[in-house]
Amino acid sequence: MEVSIDAAAHKILARLPRGRLADGLVEFLVFGLKQAWACLFGGLMLAMILATTLYWPDTGLNRYDFWFLMALLVQAAMLALKLETIEEARIILIFHLVGTGMEIFKTAMGSWIYPEDAMFRIAGVPLFSGFMYACVGSYMARIQRIFDITFTRYPPVPVTALLALAIYVNFFSHHFFFDLRWVLFAAIILLYGRAFMHYRVFRFRHSMPMLLAFLLVALFIWIAENIGTWSRAWIYPHQANGWSMVSLSKLGSWYLLMLILVVLVTLVHPPRPRTD
Repeated sequence: MEVSIDAAAHKILARLPRGRLADGLVEFLVFGLKQAWACLFGGLMLAMILATTLYWPDTGLNRYDFWFLMALLVQAAMLALKLETIEEARIILIFHLVGTGMEIFKTAMGSWIYPEDAMFRIAGVPLFSGFMYACVGSYMARIQRIFDITFTRYPPVPVTALLALAIYVNFFSHHFFFDLRWVLFAAIILLYGRAFMHYRVFRFRHSMPMLLAFLLVALFIWIAENIGTWSRAWIYPHQANGWSMVSLSKLGSWYLLMLILVVLVTLVHPPRPRTD
């Protein structure tokens, strides 16, 4: 699909006068199309949640179970149609398991709840919930290929893996001991403060500090989470009597979770150094 997007961009570019403005407009258009393509799985899931919030007939099937079955179907279709590679599916599966484990613990601690019934669930957690993490995993895995991402000054992978493990443990341990998130934020800045990612949109390669890339993805997920809680896919305690915006503190949680996901991606796709 990304090849088709590039081909269409070539046709558009051929009809425009060359110059910084025309080149910039084409780059921006292609960037948006490729981002949408990378978000395919997550976009379909979010659209399904919104559609069933606006209208859900009394069929005897719970919404959560419908989402779970549809997520399985979409994932199978993406593999069958070669819209997703086996390597990307492995990353998604790993993050699915990591996310489900966190869901079971966090709901038991009362961090958030699932207000509707479901037949497909583990320890009170509907199985569709793991696919919400898988949506993020799908996006992160796909952009590696779609944008041909390379890095400069990427920190040693074993060190980042230890940091990711510490972040994951802190998501659990802070309920019983001190919350070390500020120490973890400092560690992320120390490791990734000088690291840049480089990506090709269409005709040009662009660069971005990795710390900024983490923040932009975390912000996007926080916005999607507000949509999800408005749809009552899950709710936080302060939303029990009516919807209100998700706390900005969750933005920090997603920022930390980004680090875990990036490390999982590098374990399957080792970070490639910039060569051009």
